[in-house]
Amino acid sequence: MKSELLNDIDAFLAETGMGEYRFGLLAAKNGRLVERLRAGTTPGGRPARIWPETEMQVRAFMLAERQKRRVTA
Repeated sequence: MKSELLNDIDAFLAETGMGEYRFGLLAAKNGRLVERLRAGTTPGGRPARIWPETEMQVRAFMLAERQKRRVTA
């Protein structure tokens, strides 16, 4: 599963040097978020999906982190 969200997360991780697990914990309280999105399935074998509210939370986290890094850089 290579969605627009996953592309945006990959760009954010490359830009910040943040690890996938830490990103998931900070952005959505789920350290395995990125791993599961990449795999395209949940541990039970069901297709991975992300709720719209979670996607908004993840995008808001990335925006806030980028703004914070620009201010302190």
